[in-house]
Amino acid sequence: MKIRPAKLTHGDTVGVIALSSPLKMEQLPIKLELLERLGLRYQLGQTIAQFDGFLAGNDEERLADLHAMIADKNIKAIFCVRGGYGIGRLLDKMDYQLLQENPKIIWGFSDVTSLHIAVNQYADLVTFHGPMLSESSQPLDELSEKMFQQLFTPMEIHYDEGISKLETIVGGVARGELIGGNLNRLVSTLATKFEVDLQDKIVVLEDIHESPDRIDGMLNQLRLARKLEQARGFVIGDFNGVEEAELLKIILHYLKPLNKPVVAGFKIGHCQPNIGLPLGVEAILDADEKVLRILPGVE
Repeated sequence: MKIRPAKLTHGDTVGVIALSSPLKMEQLPIKLELLERLGLRYQLGQTIAQFDGFLAGNDEERLADLHAMIADKNIKAIFCVRGGYGIGRLLDKMDYQLLQENPKIIWGFSDVTSLHIAVNQYADLVTFHGPMLSESSQPLDELSEKMFQQLFTPMEIHYDEGISKLETIVGGVARGELIGGNLNRLVSTLATKFEVDLQDKIVVLEDIHESPDRIDGMLNQLRLARKLEQARGFVIGDFNGVEEAELLKIILHYLKPLNKPVVAGFKIGHCQPNIGLPLGVEAILDADEKVLRILPGVE
């Protein structure tokens, strides 16, 4: 089992950090309001207000920011404020031993998928795939915000059709470690030291603004790399910008022949609500009953 970071308590200090694309500073107050409602203090990273072209500061600055947050004993969690692009440039420079010696909550999604994969594999640490404290200039919806409570109290997540309409693509029951996130970022790890390991995993897939042919191409690349056949089951999240019928046709083409449980329709990704999930813990996907159960991510 992977290391579960310690749970948060009210009054804890957390880090707010920009590791990918730069943040529009007018969006920062609404992100910090959520942390205040959760009863948390916060420390801003040094690159929060920086712009270096399409990045929030250069690689050395963003990496130093991350390492400082990890090493600081007073920081109990690290929240990424923005996705976009950039974390992949840091993966081979990160000190994973430092993180393993100072395990703490890491929360984010989209580009943060790259960080999740690397940390899960090289620091042996559970991380959290969840929204970026706000949706641009708007507060999170009630359910998305509620999912932050899993960081304060160890709780099993039970996702069924009470949250969203789900569709069984392939029936059956699968049990395994939960992994995944943004499809583009998963594929970008192939043929690198950080190549995603889908062996015996339940795989979450989501993406945004990708055309049907691009989604097809990425799934085909995972197929050719013999990754899809290694998984035990698939949780299909939101693919913002693609017609549902087109998406399901592609999913059927690649995943149905594997005869492993597949359920689509999960509100995970660039959508509202965006359900936060721990990655690196055991989960059960019951495609017949349309239920995903996930063990707690903190201790």
